[in-house]
This record gives sequence, structure tokens and C-alpha cells, in this order.
Amino acid sequence: MISDDAYIARRLHMLGEWDAALAVLGPDGDREVYAEIAVDRWFFRVEDHETAEKAVAALDPASPTAHLLAARLAYSRLLFKHDPREDDREAAEAHYRAAAEAGDEKTRAWAEYHLAVLLDNIDEDAASAIPLYESSLAVAVRDGDGFLESYIIRHLAPHREPGERLAMLRRSLHLRAALGARPQSVAAQALLADGLGEDDPERAELTATFRPAAEELRIGWLVSRD
Repeated sequence: MISDDAYIARRLHMLGEWDAALAVLGPDGDREVYAEIAVDRWFFRVEDHETAEKAVAALDPASPTAHLLAARLAYSRLLFKHDPREDDREAAEAHYRAAAEAGDEKTRAWAEYHLAVLLDNIDEDAASAIPLYESSLAVAVRDGDGFLESYIIRHLAPHREPGERLAMLRRSLHLRAALGARPQSVAAQALLADGLGEDDPERAELTATFRPAAEELRIGWLVSRD
């Protein structure tokens, strides 16, 4: 059973209140939850990498969570060009594959989704990424996991025709909003805005909405946009 502190921390996590979530857990809290939140804070804010790395190092290195989070750190260093290490590309794939093999079906779906993102964004190998997106999406849809689905279709959408692409981006936004996932909703608003024409009034509305929210949450890769 999840502890009260871990439950509160997860709710704060969904709101993008990463500092408050980590404070609720404290040094003696659930290590896996702490590490997940620390890694997400790093990913969205592009800060506190050392805290995230230490939190992951404190986990059982053979656990699926440790593999998944270590892979995400390696991938994000490459993505943000933040002191990437020589072995980050290989380490990210190895950890994602280890997480997929060691975890349950839901963990495998998350690991395969993340591996697809690595192949897509770092290797620019869409041909290898798309089948992984699609197989993980099948698990998300079957299980009614709207959060996982929102992530997958966000990345699968650019590989679809314009009409389907916009429909997938809108669904990703709606799923995240319904779940109260504020940072992810803000990111979805920004991506949907990018997919609309410059004269589209919806684009202007989305931009006016996501920019102040991104600044409040200090989402690094949105605040730095022109």
C-alpha cells in the first residue's frame, strides 16, 4: 500500500510542484517515488541534475525503476546537450531494454515507448521507432492508461498525416488535462500550437495560455523559446 506521504507527493508531482513533492517525502521517504520526481524535475526544468542522479544511484540498480530512470537521465543529457557522456547513447538503450525485460507489462510498455523516443529523437530512426510506439500504445489503450497514451501519441503524431496528427495532439492534451497533469498539459498546448497555422486563432489562444504557465513552472525548454 502506498503511504500517505507518497500519495501526497505523487499528487504534487502531477501539478508540477516538484520541490514540494520532494519535501513531503523527505530523506526517509519512498526512494523510488523520490527518484521519479527528481528525474522529472530535472527533465522539465533542466536543473538539479545532480540531485536526480544521486536519487537514482540510491535505488537497487537491478530494479526496473532504476534502469528506466538511469536511461532517462542519459537520454536527456543527449537531448539537452547537457554535459553528455561518451556512453550515454549506448547506456540509455541498454537500460531501457533491461527495464523492459525485468518489469511487468506496463513497465515494458513505458520502456519501449522511451526507447522509441531515443531512436526517434537522437538517432532519427523513425522506421525503428514507430513499431515500438505502436506496440506500447496498444498496451496503453487496452489498459485504459490515458497518461501513457498521452505520451505515446504526442510522439507518434509527427509521423502521421496532418489531419490525424492534429487529432492526436488534441487528444494528448485532453487526456493530460483530464488527469490534472499540469506540466504535461502545458507541453501539449505548446506542441499543438506549433502544429497550427500562424494565423489560426487557436494557435494564439494556446500560446497565450501556455507561456505564463511555462514560466511559472520554470519548464526550461519552453521558457527558452522565442
